[in-house]
Amino acid sequence: MTQAVWTEVDQYFTGQLVPHDHALDATLAASNAAGLPAINVAPNQGKLLNLLAQIRGARRILEIGTLGGYSTIWLARALPPDGRLVTMEYDRRHAEVARANIARAGLADRVDVRVGAALELLPALARERPEPFDLFFIDADKQSNADYFRWALRLCRVGSLIIVDNVVRGGRVVDGRSDDPGVVGTRRLIDAMAAEPRVTATAVQTVGSKSYDGFAMALVIA
Repeated sequence: MTQAVWTEVDQYFTGQLVPHDHALDATLAASNAAGLPAINVAPNQGKLLNLLAQIRGARRILEIGTLGGYSTIWLARALPPDGRLVTMEYDRRHAEVARANIARAGLADRVDVRVGAALELLPALARERPEPFDLFFIDADKQSNADYFRWALRLCRVGSLIIVDNVVRGGRVVDGRSDDPGVVGTRRLIDAMAAEPRVTATAVQTVGSKSYDGFAMALVIA
């Protein structure tokens, strides 16, 4: 199997099951025009996030890593009218693009874009004593994954779902001797999930238009 085959299969599934959407297409175009890196989730992956949020019945979602708001829009569309999504983005320019994209999608009233380092924004969020979040999507700097996971545990409830993207690192996650910050951070995350009695977790490898990767998912059970 080759990258060309993986991409073709993704395009087939997306063409059949994920119809073109003006707001989402415009989000990708605006992000590309602004020079944002093309590291957003694929359309079928965005649809998966949307379905998981709907299955969970999420009313409150926390996203760490906004980029241009593509995954944010997929997640926010799963919320009920009184739902709320907080998303955190380190880069101010990325956040400006995301805000415009989210507004174009008609979701500005339920999405709160916060700018800054997430490990500084999270304590401030906790001080607000927010209602627990039902779903977390973590897709930011990989070296901090374990820290983000622990913050999710502080802001969750029983039944909350924690999803962490990009955990396979092109297969390098199995290299315990790696000094790559993304690999080290991801292995710390998996160790933290394995050692945490309050969750049951798994990780899944994927192939597709975004090449070889995968995600981890934890359900809070206690």
